[in-house]
Amino acid sequence: MSVMYIEGGVPLEGAWRVQGAKNSVLPILAGCLLTKEPVTISNCPRLSDVDAAVDILHHLGATCVWEGETLVVDAAGANHTCIDQGRMRAMRSSIMFLGPLVARMGKAKVSYPGGCELGPRPIDLHLEALTALGCQVHEGQGEILCQGRPRGGVIHLRFPSVGATENAMLCGVGAEGDTTILNAAREPEIVQLQQFLNTLGAKVTGAGGSVITIRGGCTLHGGQVSIIGDRIVAATLLAGVAAAGGEVQVDGVDWRHLSTVLQLLEQAGCQVRSGVDHIWLRRDRGAPLRAVPSIATAPYPGFPTDAQAPIMAVFATARGTTFFRETMFSNRFGHVAGLHKMGADITIHGTTAWVRGVRRLHGASVTATDLRGGGALAVAALAAEGQTVLDGLEHIDRGYERLEKMFGHLGAKMERR
Repeated sequence: MSVMYIEGGVPLEGAWRVQGAKNSVLPILAGCLLTKEPVTISNCPRLSDVDAAVDILHHLGATCVWEGETLVVDAAGANHTCIDQGRMRAMRSSIMFLGPLVARMGKAKVSYPGGCELGPRPIDLHLEALTALGCQVHEGQGEILCQGRPRGGVIHLRFPSVGATENAMLCGVGAEGDTTILNAAREPEIVQLQQFLNTLGAKVTGAGGSVITIRGGCTLHGGQVSIIGDRIVAATLLAGVAAAGGEVQVDGVDWRHLSTVLQLLEQAGCQVRSGVDHIWLRRDRGAPLRAVPSIATAPYPGFPTDAQAPIMAVFATARGTTFFRETMFSNRFGHVAGLHKMGADITIHGTTAWVRGVRRLHGASVTATDLRGGGALAVAALAAEGQTVLDGLEHIDRGYERLEKMFGHLGAKMERR
């Protein structure tokens, strides 16, 4: 297993175009099952989670061909209805294949999905949505069997779950009747999924709001889609600049998707300017960062749970105390143990954390236990004195496309060995 060696204390300078969004491309890959014509996906990130999705598509009978940063998916030959445990356990988003698979085949059997251990993330909302569309769902012996072609219906989500909203959209597009999703998630990735499905010939409206409507029975064809910039990767990059100091422009991302993150970094003492598709941030290393009173994660457009860990690494050296409240997942402070080893002063009580800023962090040997926690430890290492050795890179590679290349381009001393 390789590890990352990071020398801290080097300001970041330059510009970087952010990769395509992991959380956008994964439901789109699942959605390719809804058509028997080729789909061309440009700006597709090369991530281990994408590799896992491609492996599932191959297993189901589709063909997937890379052409540089473009992935062409042809699901004309997809004729299998089962996804085995090994493939399902490779990533949490594997559950996204359940909706389009049952819509296409009238039957699907999968095991429970895997992914980062962030605490209970029940898939009951997914199963309730498919049941509301007329499918029969049976659970037992670690497997989920879904039968019956979806008829459409009204889905009222108890929580605006991104994954359940996407699964309901994918299944609803393949239903015979119309579908309405109430209390839908509002994330930018939901909006892109709607745009993608409509490009294929579907009729979906309302994404970005809390009510999404889908007209069933549409014949779908092939199409093209360019994946939006990854707002969480952009947040991690900006957190790195805020922590280490310097001046960087992040291209290819809509600043509105990160408004809550940018507001906090400004309050901490960073200078921020935004354009149509870029964000510029500067932080003077001579001026200490300032703590903010509290940060609480929330569904979009609130502060994103995926940005909590990298932003916590920034405030580890801010003057004062910042109170973090994690409302989305019960076990999303796995990165704190690594920050402690680097000298951070953080106290955890359940789903809350008090971060008392220290003067400086120091290098240490630390381990990423989940995707965004790994990003946080890299951010902290950029600000620390001395060398940090970071392992657990298999988690980081799920969502960051060569993290060392991104930060290295901006002057960081970061090397994978």
